[in-house]
Amino acid sequence: RGYLDNITAIGPRTVGSPENEVLAVNYLLEQIRGIERESTDAHKISVDIQRPTGSFSIDFLGGFTSYYANITNVVVKLEPRNGAEHAVLSNCHFDSVPNTPGASDDAVSCAVMLEILNTLSKSSESLQHAVIFLFNGAEENILQASHGFITQHEWAKSIRAFINLEAAGVGGKELVFQTGPENPWLVQAYVVVAKHPFASVVAQEIFQSGIIPADTDFRIYRDFGNVPGIDLAFIENGYIYHTEYDTSDRILTDSIQRAGDNILAVLKYLATSEKLAKSFEYRHGNVVFFDILGLFVLAYPARVGTIMNYITAAVAFFYLSKKVLQPKPRAVHNLKKLLTAFSLTLTSWMCTLVAVLMVAIFVSIIGRALSWYTHFYVSVSLYGTAAAAKLILVHMLAKKFFYKNVNEQYLGDVFFDASLMIWSIALAVMTQLGLCSAFICTLWVAFPLLTKLMIHKEFSQKGATIKFIVMYMLGMFVPYLYMLYLSWTVFEMFTPVMGRSGSEIPPDMVLAGFIVIFTMILSSYFINFIYLVKSTKTTLVTLTTVFVVTLILVCSGIFFPYSSDAANPKPKRVFLQHTSRRFHDLDGNVVKSDSGIWINGFDYNGISHITPHVPEINDTIRTPCEEQAPFCGLPWILPVHFMFRFRMSRVVGLHRRKPAALAISHTSKILRAKMWTPISVPAGPSHMSLYVRPRAGSALSRWSLGDGMPVASLGGDYFVFYSRGLHAAPWHFWVELTAPEKDSDGIVSLAIAAHYFFGEDQKSPQLYALLERFPNWTFSSGWSCTYDLFVF
Repeated sequence: RGYLDNITAIGPRTVGSPENEVLAVNYLLEQIRGIERESTDAHKISVDIQRPTGSFSIDFLGGFTSYYANITNVVVKLEPRNGAEHAVLSNCHFDSVPNTPGASDDAVSCAVMLEILNTLSKSSESLQHAVIFLFNGAEENILQASHGFITQHEWAKSIRAFINLEAAGVGGKELVFQTGPENPWLVQAYVVVAKHPFASVVAQEIFQSGIIPADTDFRIYRDFGNVPGIDLAFIENGYIYHTEYDTSDRILTDSIQRAGDNILAVLKYLATSEKLAKSFEYRHGNVVFFDILGLFVLAYPARVGTIMNYITAAVAFFYLSKKVLQPKPRAVHNLKKLLTAFSLTLTSWMCTLVAVLMVAIFVSIIGRALSWYTHFYVSVSLYGTAAAAKLILVHMLAKKFFYKNVNEQYLGDVFFDASLMIWSIALAVMTQLGLCSAFICTLWVAFPLLTKLMIHKEFSQKGATIKFIVMYMLGMFVPYLYMLYLSWTVFEMFTPVMGRSGSEIPPDMVLAGFIVIFTMILSSYFINFIYLVKSTKTTLVTLTTVFVVTLILVCSGIFFPYSSDAANPKPKRVFLQHTSRRFHDLDGNVVKSDSGIWINGFDYNGISHITPHVPEINDTIRTPCEEQAPFCGLPWILPVHFMFRFRMSRVVGLHRRKPAALAISHTSKILRAKMWTPISVPAGPSHMSLYVRPRAGSALSRWSLGDGMPVASLGGDYFVFYSRGLHAAPWHFWVELTAPEKDSDGIVSLAIAAHYFFGEDQKSPQLYALLERFPNWTFSSGWSCTYDLFVF
């Protein structure tokens, strides 16, 4: 904990700031040198300070290109006294986003790595392979430092596997949410030695689907280094992730100890493993892995899982076909009844999904979105009860009107088989798609089928007896317990994300959708009870009453979305940029200039909850989109424009003393139909954004960034994110455009935005004054920036 407290005491560690480039680096070096002095003779410790410059393109956030200059990596290699040919990498990052101490993201991981380095170095037992500890100083700038290391550092060539330590929340358990690619032996290493396992291939497939707007250094090592690895992250309490509340005192010592135990054990295992030296020989297929209540991990090769899945599905289909075909004279009748129950079950699910989403849309339209953000039970009381009530209602009506006078035991049996058929089909489809998460379907086919075979006599008895219910519940215990455990993990990750996912996606619809899905899953083998019991009216009335009362309370606004509770804050995130803009014509003349504070609420509610506290925001002019300028002429720090409703972006018209504007210098060479333009941007602040839009008739064909092939962002404009450490030279690059014969209106529009995240230019007096008026349940991140548009 001492390491963690000391790192966070430095304050926010933004790339380019003295806190990140000098103070944090000096602290790390001081601790590493102290560890080196106390290490045993069995080890050799080497330390290197890397300051790479480079660029790459990535399809994250709609696609953009990243350029970094003179950023900082602190690299430590612990190896046997006689050296080692192969190495395992452990990665953390010591930089943080602006205005946050970054305790969980990612100071705690660096503290854990320092302690692991200290522990390993004092061991008298020599390692077989080297362990490289990378304290990278520019992860928050979209994975720049890891790219600089894996593509440029000489030690990178020896790395055969890695462990990446990250955070999506503050404290709690660290979840293994990505592994590979392929290399099942890496997961097996975690399974064998991790003392406190917490892992899920479901989290891996959700994360890699792109649903969560986030990425980690895992991607860089995988894509640019072709190295397999394990990605871990703290996931609890994501409400204060990337905020001022991410302080060291909120991370329990137990969380740090648990992470240290796990990571030390895995690193030590890998550093003494024969497989590490020949890791590429073990690259054969993916792996299915999931922990059981944190007690142990089940892991097996995906190809084994495929065989198990198909066998399970085949047995289920054989069971169903045997029931349908016997007795033979009633085969057609039996099939018709099974397909009817199958269709009715799917219909009930669709009706439930539509009905609950309509409630979510209504709640969003009336301005009560995120009412559950601070009170999660509200979402269960609102959407969970609505889903359960709708399911029961559909089947009640079917029982009363469609299945009138049909034997109850027969209906219970056929609807059980219908659910089994749905899960069997889902199992076959997911397996065919190559999804490792299909193991969930295996649980929901195998255990219910075994239960049915064991108590088939009780199914034929009249009514749902106590003995039948007890035996049925025991048979379903495993899949239901695991699904509840998995749902906790999913909601723990996703609920806080809804507070930082932009204003375009209605969070109530997302959360309502998840709740409906889990309700459908958990109710799938209990639908048959609706037909077995005499009446479900009491249950339906109770659920409906809870839903109606909750809806009335939500509409009244009693559940305020955000909280400033010191012990458990759940703040609203707001970004404020005091912006000075200048638009130049083809001759370089300034044709338009303005200044103001651009405000963006980072969730679906925009700034509607803030305007009562700062009413003059409503009186200001909403800045229109500059249609001729890339990205609407606004100084986006990252290309996240597609995540926000533009109407929620406001500029408060306040003129101010501004930092010096940047001027782009260039010379053009025209060869045939192409224009080749070297461009120089003077050394401005540590963070800048370059926007490129070829004008009508022109096209951007090549540039000196990334791999040379320009990558367009969503919308067609080109976005380049620039950051630098200390003492970086002016930024030089070139672009090549195909040019029309007549270019009287110019060939290309280039805009540069300079962002001042620290120092005396970070916040103007006007910005300070506005921030002070924001309520205490907000986390307001403010900075100054300039925007200059040029036409060439």
